[in-house]
Amino acid sequence: MRLNCDLGESFGSWQMGLDEQAMPFIDQANIACGFHAGDANVMQRTLALAKQHKVEIGAHPAYPDLQGFGRRSLQCSAPEIINLIHYQVAALEGMARCQGLSLSYIKPHGALYNDMMSNPAVWQAVLQAVARYHQPLKLMILATADAARYQADAAAVGVSLLFEAFADRRYTDEGKLTPRSQAGAVLHGDAVIQQVQQLLQQGSVTTQSGTILPLQADTLCVHGDNVAAIQQLHHIRACITACQP
Repeated sequence: MRLNCDLGESFGSWQMGLDEQAMPFIDQANIACGFHAGDANVMQRTLALAKQHKVEIGAHPAYPDLQGFGRRSLQCSAPEIINLIHYQVAALEGMARCQGLSLSYIKPHGALYNDMMSNPAVWQAVLQAVARYHQPLKLMILATADAARYQADAAAVGVSLLFEAFADRRYTDEGKLTPRSQAGAVLHGDAVIQQVQQLLQQGSVTTQSGTILPLQADTLCVHGDNVAAIQQLHHIRACITACQP
C-alpha cells in the first residue's frame, strides 16, 4: 500500500499545509496546479521537495475555483473539462521537467474528483483528458465496490487506473465517501488506524451502517495540513511497515 498526499496548496503569502513535514513519509505527492491552490513559486518548491525525498509526482487539477478551494461544482462542458485538465497538468509537467522530474499520474481535486465519481459525463470527460494527453499518465480514482466498471471504461481508451482509499473518511454502503456535512464523516484517532489496519489485513472497510465492504486499493490518501495530521501520518506509516510481510 502506497501513501499519497495533497500538497503544494499554499498560494502567495497564504500558507496551507505542512509539506516539509509530510513529504518524507509519503510515496506520492498530488501537487496543486494553480486552479484551486498553488502558484508558480509554490509548485517549484513542492517539486523540489518531492525530488529531495524521491517521491512520485502527480498532478492535482481542479475546477477554476480559488475562492472555494475547488470544492464547488462548476457546470463545465466536456471540452472545457478536458482543456482545464490539460492546462493545469501541462503547467506542472513543464515545471517538473525543468527540475529533471516527470509526472506519472493525475488525481482530480475536490468537486472535480467527486463529480468524476458520481456523474458519468464528467467521468468520461476526465478519461478523455487523460487519454488525449501527449504522454501516458495514470488516473487516480476512488476505490469502490464497482471498480470493474471503471476499469473497463478506462481500458477502452487506454488509460491505467490507480485506486485510492481514504484513511480518515467513513464510507457509505455504496462504497462512496460519506459527505462531510454528515456527522461521523471524518474519522479521528484510533478509528483511523483501525480503518487502515482493516484495509491492509482484510481488504475491506466498515461502512457507516456497520456493513463490511470489500475494497481493493493501490494507494491510501493521508493528510499533512496540521500537526495532528502529521502525527497521524507517522502512525499510519508505522502501521503499514508493521503489516508488510
